[in-house]
Amino acid sequence: MEMIHTYSLIHDDLPAMDNDDYRRGRLTNHKVFGEDMAILAGDGLLHNAMEIIADACYHNPSRKTTGAMQAIAHGAGIHGMLIGQVVDVFYEGKPLEANILEFIHINKTAAMIRAALKAGAILGGATDTVAESFALAGEKIGVAFQILDDILDVTSTMEELGKPIHSDERNEKTTYVTLYGIEKSREIACKLSDEAISIWNELGEGCIFLKDLTEYLTKRTY
Repeated sequence: MEMIHTYSLIHDDLPAMDNDDYRRGRLTNHKVFGEDMAILAGDGLLHNAMEIIADACYHNPSRKTTGAMQAIAHGAGIHGMLIGQVVDVFYEGKPLEANILEFIHINKTAAMIRAALKAGAILGGATDTVAESFALAGEKIGVAFQILDDILDVTSTMEELGKPIHSDERNEKTTYVTLYGIEKSREIACKLSDEAISIWNELGEGCIFLKDLTEYLTKRTY
């Protein structure tokens, strides 16, 4: 999961995408190694991740391992993160409606959080119903996380975030903040966070860690 996530960040920072120079307080991959190597590094991480997953399925063939692989591939592919990025790039510099923005966030950001939680539930032997509950919670967490990221982009400093601020404004991207303002955006993020926490509460004591993690991720200040 970390390899897939890192590949997506390397590619997202490229000049053809968000064109960011810093990530996690350091120069982005393409600023250090060049665009060609950044593209290849991202490709390498994605394919190595899939090789590791396929190897696990080969040595431990079961509905659990193949189900987890399908969930991750779906989240990272054209029905998840990639289509979110496509729509995000397509609408850059163009006005968009709230439903399109939600679609972008659900896919570009939330899809991999959804995939990670669903895959974990499947590997843990959860029923299909419980696995889908994990997935739904992941979707809500992901959108709330992205809304908070939109807010922090205009309220924090580069030192706090470890990446350039006002990046969305520079790239002429519509965000929850530009559509709703900061306070309303916070309300929406809190509502989504509370809905995810309600799912964890319904699933019982085994989800206490996930409940705490949800509160941390969706109420962060950096």
